[in-house]
Amino acid sequence: MRLFITFIGLDPFLLLWFPAVFLNAEASIPQTPYVPIQTSHIFRDTYSRSWFTRVIDSLIETIWPVPSTTTPHVVDAKTPQLANPPTKLLARHGGDLVLRFQIKSSEEAEALANAIRVLLLDVWEFTAEWVDIRLSKDVVAPLLGLLPPSLQHAHTPLMHDLAQAIFESYPSLTFKDPSASAQQPSRPFSPSLHSSSDQRNIFFRDYQPLSVIYPWMRLLQSLFPTHARLISVGLTYEGRDIHALRVGVHPTNAKRPSDPRKTILVVGGSHAREWISTSTVNYVAYSFITAYGRSKSITKLLEIFDFVFVPILNPDGYVYTWESDRLWRKNRQQTELRFCKGFDLDRSYGFQWDSDSSDKNPCSESFSGETPFEAIEARRFADWARNETENNNVEIAGFLDLHSYSQQVLYPYSFSCTSAPPSLENLEELAIGLAKAIRRTSGETYGVTSACEGSVPIVCRDGTSASSQRLKSEKAFWPRMETGGGSALDWFYHELKVPYAYQLKLRDTGSYGFLLPSENITPTGKEAFSAVEYFGNFLAGDNGIEGFDEVKGVHDDTKITHPKHHEKSGDEERVTFEEDANDRKGTSARQGEIRGDWELRRRRRSLTTLPLRTALRRVLSIDKHIPPVEG
Repeated sequence: MRLFITFIGLDPFLLLWFPAVFLNAEASIPQTPYVPIQTSHIFRDTYSRSWFTRVIDSLIETIWPVPSTTTPHVVDAKTPQLANPPTKLLARHGGDLVLRFQIKSSEEAEALANAIRVLLLDVWEFTAEWVDIRLSKDVVAPLLGLLPPSLQHAHTPLMHDLAQAIFESYPSLTFKDPSASAQQPSRPFSPSLHSSSDQRNIFFRDYQPLSVIYPWMRLLQSLFPTHARLISVGLTYEGRDIHALRVGVHPTNAKRPSDPRKTILVVGGSHAREWISTSTVNYVAYSFITAYGRSKSITKLLEIFDFVFVPILNPDGYVYTWESDRLWRKNRQQTELRFCKGFDLDRSYGFQWDSDSSDKNPCSESFSGETPFEAIEARRFADWARNETENNNVEIAGFLDLHSYSQQVLYPYSFSCTSAPPSLENLEELAIGLAKAIRRTSGETYGVTSACEGSVPIVCRDGTSASSQRLKSEKAFWPRMETGGGSALDWFYHELKVPYAYQLKLRDTGSYGFLLPSENITPTGKEAFSAVEYFGNFLAGDNGIEGFDEVKGVHDDTKITHPKHHEKSGDEERVTFEEDANDRKGTSARQGEIRGDWELRRRRRSLTTLPLRTALRRVLSIDKHIPPVEG
């Protein structure tokens, strides 16, 4: 009160100002959205004071703003937040950008490859048409100085402010649309495959760190113990488990010996910064697990195959991308240079490991080591897979290695563009089917080619463009940006005799690269789910493989299926595989026996949910339609 009188004594004009202050005090304070709180005691306390006291308080709060202690601050999602990257991130990537170079000649390709090795640049991705390179703005001039004049203006920037893009790729601690979330009642976790629940599934709303993924995998095992099991496929350099989910059911028949269990491997996270590959493997695993017993197609696949989902083959590097460097690629293993850690896992496998590679600098992003399998994670994963096939009655029927980016379905070989795999036609047939399954799901186009040809420009020796139908002897391959030897794709196909091995490069085609926004997690997951489902159906014989005969010669002692009547278009010859009639008859009998056995079990399980009278009728009719099981 004394303070107020003092103000009046100094300037009587303040008497005219007080009503305005009182009426506009609320407007002069920064507004926040209304949040319901318990205000009964505040109401009594506020209006128990006289209007004169409230005027004084308003005046004082206008001159000396006092932060509110009763109303929490709520961020409006519709208002853009001008958050800046932290100092550590700016120090590491503050001056970085990504450039795309268009290659038009062999000389340009060779010059760019040499410049990359000299300057130790980070090649994000390269295809037959373009090369994406991350580099500091200070290195742009030295790089262009090493390139021919035709390349000095043949580049476009994809990301001008890489630090900001990295900062925005990390998940937010708040929902992107709080108003929408507030209108919907909170719901507990519910394992569902419906599309509506996909959008509400918090786990796939953002990228998740390792500390969340591993407990989530344990939760799936506890919720679905009948067909999901958490396993370890090895230990990392820093001592972490490489966890995987083995998904499948094992119907048994005590009267028949158990055949090798056909298994399909789906792997992601070999390169730490490719977060979309990890989230996609998790999405496909979750979809398969929750669809069992609800989807006829998925249930059938899980009865025929085991699916082993390895979301993060490189846990050490993945953790490092969350804690230190979002763009880290390799593992975290110590090299001969103390300040340059890490091996490229996808260049460390034993088949056609490139001992003459120029990428022998430990600071290179594609460093493959001094010897094959020097990368701990690659060696232990390969040991696990070999042990499964040799000692655990497992037959690995398919291998899918998920990476990003460029939207391609790649088949062997990666190490060479001139060496054709023996089962090339089969690999191409399934690869085209995978791309078609993806296109039917989302409309996205995925290219199909070999892993080598998908990463180098190809021309005919006369200088014209080459099509995939031309003979390899007529093609000329330009220099590669980095070696393709020692890949997991080639090792599983050639060394472990996996008949169908592929590398699936996910979204996108360069707009975001490895920093793909989290809004793409569910759409990319649905694309991969359709591809894996098609992959399983193809191997199970539901896409034109019924009645296939087994023919030797693809992997020496490995048997590979070929169609009896396979017609080629154009000028190619018609190839017909004929086998001995007795062998064909025996194969058909075995297939009929297997189909009858599976159908018998399926129909018996369905009887438990039927009324007694209906169940009895079906029991009496089973033996009339199903061939008997021997033994």
